[in-house]
Amino acid sequence: MQIDHYKINGNISLKKVNTREVIEDAEKELKSVRKKLGKLQDTLYAHGKYAVLICLQGMDTAGKDSLIREVFKDFNVRGVVVHSFKVPTELELKHDYLWRHYIALPARGKFGVFNRTHYENVLVTRVHPEYILGEHIPTINKVEDVNEAFWDQRFEQINNFEKHIAENGTLIFKFFLNLSKEEQKNRLLRRLNKEEKNWKFSAGDLKERKLWDNYQDCYEDVLNRTSQPHAPWFVIPADDKPTARYIVAKIIYDTLKSYSNIKEPELDDDIKAHIERYKQQLKNE
Repeated sequence: MQIDHYKINGNISLKKVNTREVIEDAEKELKSVRKKLGKLQDTLYAHGKYAVLICLQGMDTAGKDSLIREVFKDFNVRGVVVHSFKVPTELELKHDYLWRHYIALPARGKFGVFNRTHYENVLVTRVHPEYILGEHIPTINKVEDVNEAFWDQRFEQINNFEKHIAENGTLIFKFFLNLSKEEQKNRLLRRLNKEEKNWKFSAGDLKERKLWDNYQDCYEDVLNRTSQPHAPWFVIPADDKPTARYIVAKIIYDTLKSYSNIKEPELDDDIKAHIERYKQQLKNE
């Protein structure tokens, strides 16, 4: 599997990107890769110089929750923290829009997963610019103030945010789960048809579905304006869930393995010189 096949290195058109790919034995391959990822996380923690930020974006039903569950299943639970960003709280709205993302960033040695991310601030708010009024920005008094110059500035701020944390030791992976409109319909119908899945359905899902083309245009703009060498976007075909999960896990693992300096620290020379004595001391208790 070639990582560059999924990485955004130049301008793309989402209409020309496949949403379905099926890899044979994807579930079996995922089990193998996630075990390796779990061991690598232990090494990352011992090394203590890098944090890893995983950003997941996608339309409703794209499979973000189940991907998190399956990809990180073999991690030490203390080594990965998941944040699901929903509608900003009253406290969050008293700060700038990036504040809640800054305070949720992973510590060195840990993985952080953003289930929906800071990009909601140039996706949902761009489709619904009236939401920006709730941020109480001094220069924004009416929807008409939310113009192209505003979005240009916000994209610049997001790029600067990622550049800053990358330069300070955070390895960033951004995944767009590219779902087809037809597959979303099928998944919404499954939520309605299966009683145990009914709780996941919201009438709001259908309202947002009517804005599908608007969202696709905004996602395309995000991918083309914010995929950077230090914070690349990967477009993952999401119509087949097992394949999407495996591709994401493989990209993370292969990329992290390329960092040859991520390794467990060597024992202190004094401890190493007396290790047999320490063993004997314990045996003689």
